[in-house]
Amino acid sequence: MNPFSALFALAHAGFILAREGVFASIPADELPIGARLGLRIAGIIARDRKGRTEQSERLSKALNRLGPSWVKLGQFLATRPDVVGNQMALDLELLQDRMDAFPTAEAKAAIESSLGRTMDEMFASFSEPIAAASIAQVHKATTRDNPQKYVAVKVIRPGVRKRFLRDLDVFYFAARLQERFIPAARRLRPVSVVDVLAQSARLEMDLRLEAAAFSEMHENTANDEGFRVPNVDWERTGRDVVTMDWVDGTKLTKILEMDRQGHDKKQLAITLIQSFLRQTLRDGFFHADMHPGNLFFDTDGTIVAVDLGIAGRLGKKERMFLAEILYGFIKRDYARVAQVHFDAGYVPMHHDVASFAQAIRAIGEPIHGQSAETVSMAKLLTLLFEVTELFDMQTQPQLLLLQKTMVVVEGVARKLDPQFNMWAASEPVVAQWIARKLGPVGKLQDAKDGVDALMRLVGMVPEFVERTERLSKEIDAMGQKGIRLDAPTIEAIGKAEAQHSRSGRIALIVIAITAVIALFSV
Repeated sequence: MNPFSALFALAHAGFILAREGVFASIPADELPIGARLGLRIAGIIARDRKGRTEQSERLSKALNRLGPSWVKLGQFLATRPDVVGNQMALDLELLQDRMDAFPTAEAKAAIESSLGRTMDEMFASFSEPIAAASIAQVHKATTRDNPQKYVAVKVIRPGVRKRFLRDLDVFYFAARLQERFIPAARRLRPVSVVDVLAQSARLEMDLRLEAAAFSEMHENTANDEGFRVPNVDWERTGRDVVTMDWVDGTKLTKILEMDRQGHDKKQLAITLIQSFLRQTLRDGFFHADMHPGNLFFDTDGTIVAVDLGIAGRLGKKERMFLAEILYGFIKRDYARVAQVHFDAGYVPMHHDVASFAQAIRAIGEPIHGQSAETVSMAKLLTLLFEVTELFDMQTQPQLLLLQKTMVVVEGVARKLDPQFNMWAASEPVVAQWIARKLGPVGKLQDAKDGVDALMRLVGMVPEFVERTERLSKEIDAMGQKGIRLDAPTIEAIGKAEAQHSRSGRIALIVIAITAVIALFSV
């Protein structure tokens, strides 16, 4: 996409956002004069000038009007409060991903193309769309193998990949403008942010990968009481379609229905938090989109999570870091919390551990002065990340995604039980995991991992020795005879050098022309 087209697309997006009143909540006194003028114009063209609509609703409406790519951008930025700010991230978290459904005939054509079989061969029945979002829509169906059992069939939206790639050019263009003209934005690395968005969305647009995520989590949680995810039907799953068990349950937001069925809401809240912590600490693989719309409860009170398009992973170091800081806060061991930051390499060694522990205490003590049910673990992590900025802690994207998910999960738990005690619910899982990792079993596993790594290294020694000996002989030969090149080699080098020089000159010309175009288009 050329710069003029990208600018036009950005201007159109700005108009839609202004028209829906998205800019109404921005404080004008914090902006430069030129931006204040733009904000005033946005206020004039806003549809709802009195601001009766919630900011989150205005954002949702505007992004859905702009299309699937912008909805996906909004969902992604909800996980990056360091980029858009805490309030905007919260508003984006409430983004309702609701798009018009596309025709069932197109869905069937996509399924047949992806799986190479006819619909009649695979399905006994196939409904009209049940729900439609930015990337895909869902149908209810039965299979030829088992006509009595319902399945959910998720089908990719036609043309969404092409549309996303086109809009991605616009996002990159805007990010480069930010890095070029807004010095304060450079530390947030907006181009890198778009890189991560592009990778995330590309993964989400291949439904085989979402199926693989469901399959992995289904295995991980198979023996967990009170929580499950649907099982995948791999025979009817491909790049453009994923088929899985139909969830015949009720959304976790239906409190009255929960009461009518006689479910224990307090226990459901505990189960939800403990399931999330097990995924995080035990498995290192967690559902990162656990908002109320993706959570159901079935007749026996089991929580069922759907839509695994966004998942998070934590390595061994990150899991130990999380468990240690949570357990340290539970036990009010602030020196321990501070030390694990240094041990993980998140805080530079030139800072003082004792001073950092003092800053951690400033977060922990006020929290322990409150009643347990009012203490928010998500708020604690938010405060912790704010304090660590003072000690030059680099942004850890995987921990930010974890923080965002914890905010959502904790919010759902508190709706189920307003007196929910986050610490009491979390301590058994965290303490058990730490005891296992730091106890004899954990030490044996670490020792085994160390031995395995050593054996892999030993296995590489013969090859290393052979290569070293061969290189030594070749060096000795060159020392005795000098470096000799035959005529074809000399001719090839000459051609390559000439081509390299021409390519270099052409590249310089292209860069110069691009720079001039960009300069005059801004």
